[in-house]
Order: sequence, then structure tokens, then C-alpha cells
Amino acid sequence: MSSCDLCVVRNRAICAALDSKELEALNAIGRTRNITSGESLIWEGEDSVLVANVIEGVLKLSTNTEDGREQIVGVVYPSDFIGRPFGGKSGHGVTALTDAKVCVFSRRDFDAFSREHPKLEHKLLERTLGELDRTRRWMLLLGRKSASEKMASFLIEMSERLTGSGCKVDADKPNQRHLVLPFSRQQIADVLGLTIETVSRQFTRLKNEGVIDLPSRRDVTILDYQALVAEAG
Repeated sequence: MSSCDLCVVRNRAICAALDSKELEALNAIGRTRNITSGESLIWEGEDSVLVANVIEGVLKLSTNTEDGREQIVGVVYPSDFIGRPFGGKSGHGVTALTDAKVCVFSRRDFDAFSREHPKLEHKLLERTLGELDRTRRWMLLLGRKSASEKMASFLIEMSERLTGSGCKVDADKPNQRHLVLPFSRQQIADVLGLTIETVSRQFTRLKNEGVIDLPSRRDVTILDYQALVAEAG
């Protein structure tokens, strides 16, 4: 039995389009790799030499400004695809926010395989277009939404993307969600274009209004999901 057969994101990742023989061939050119929190997988500005599927954990995509500040430009979750196929340089770094497991491929091997398997190329295009849609929504959030709308939208995004890993839903309380955030308060501020003080105030306000609870620094319980959706505008 190959590692593809045991993969927990097998039916959600780009390789879901492949049959058993194609999966066996893909498995032959890939390997799983464990990454600890804070460890980098891809460095900004370097030649694209590898691509990967995320199996477990959460990773950030980040770039550095001229004065050395880091800006988080994206986040990837289990079943997401990372890296730049078909050549070029990496436009951002990829670093684990939590302990993670990825399925890594040499970029050249993956390019050759995808050219021979149009279904994989099609799935990769679908993922790329989906990511473009999310980027456009995020541009709206950063450019037009208020601080309260940004925070609510962020928590909704987390609850949707972390489902099955860092988000738990109680069957008896479908309007509630429990999240373990992979971000610090400062990282949330960086992602949303806010100050850390504003982020803290918004968390406190949502808690005081009974929309969320904050059992610990990283734990968030959404008590009223519909109220959060309304807050997000």
C-alpha cells in the first residue's frame, strides 16, 4: 500500500483527479516531509526547485519589505498546493506556523508528470483560479472593510479552512465552532493590516458581546456563528 492510499487529504488535494495507477506513479516521485513550527520550506526569491501538497498543519506565505519587515500574504492549509510549477523564482517564502507534514516533489519531476497527465493540470488550474478568487476577496477585506468586519471575516475564514484539523464543530450546537488559531495576535494584525492593539480590542469586544469566548491566547470558541457572519458584512 502506497503513502497515497493512506493520505488523509487524498480526496481533497490536486491528486484526487488521478486513478490508482497514476497515483502509484506520482507516489514514486514524491516523499513526505515533517516540518516543525517556524521551519521554512521555500525561500523568497530563490529558484523554484520543489512543490508540495500540505497534508497536516498550517503554513504562511510571506515576503519581506525593503526595511526588513515581514508581511504575511497568504496562508495554506491541509490539501492546499504550494510552490511554483513550470519554473521561475519563488515570489514568497513558505514557513510552518504549526508542526506540519507535506508531500514534496521535485519541481522538474512534477512538471514532467503533470504534462503527461492532463487531469492533474486541470485540477491545478482549478486550484489556481480558486486561490485567485480568495485573493480578490481578501483585497476587498483589506481595502474596504472596517476593523470589526475584518476580524469577523478572519474568524469565519479560519473556521472554514481549519475544519477537520484546527476547528471542531459540536453536532448538538451547530452554531458554535472551536478554533485553535495558528497565529499570534501580532501575526493576525499583520495579516489584516491592523495594529495589535486594535486586534486585542476587537477580540475583547466580540467576547463581551457574547459572540465568541477566549479560553486561552490561541483558543477561540465561536458562540454565535450567524452573528459573526452578520458582523462580517
